[in-house]
Amino acid sequence: MGDTEGGDLRSVLPRIMQLGNLMNRSGLGERAMKRIGADLDRPGLSILLSLHMTGKALRVGEIADRMQVAGPHVTRHLHVLERRRLVRGLPDPDDGRARLVELTPEGAEIADGYVTTLLGWFGEALAGWSPQDRRTFYDLLLRFTDDFAAFLSASTDED
Repeated sequence: MGDTEGGDLRSVLPRIMQLGNLMNRSGLGERAMKRIGADLDRPGLSILLSLHMTGKALRVGEIADRMQVAGPHVTRHLHVLERRRLVRGLPDPDDGRARLVELTPEGAEIADGYVTTLLGWFGEALAGWSPQDRRTFYDLLLRFTDDFAAFLSASTDED
């Protein structure tokens, strides 16, 4: 890394940290859940969002992978979500021993309301940006997230 690049990254690091703090400490997720009238813990919400974002039923292991947690962690929360009728289990047509989990209409409504609320807030924050600036931001954020996730995955494999 050249001096210029290192200097650029050094100047951006406080902003990356600020964004992380804003996302975590602002209670953004809790505020969005309150706005839609949902009462879920973060893991439960993460499960609903994992299912919502893929748009299909998933195995417990797939949900755990998306959440970057162990399967038993997901299973405990799935039991609560099932009792609340936000998800339901069904047989995996490809493997009779496996089980899939899908959103119920109530679970889908919560996940969709949450996503819509967040997107509305993000849209309001970006309202003064030109369409080109928004497109550039989206493209670079996706690229950075993918590249950083790949880097972390590779560096974990080396440890």
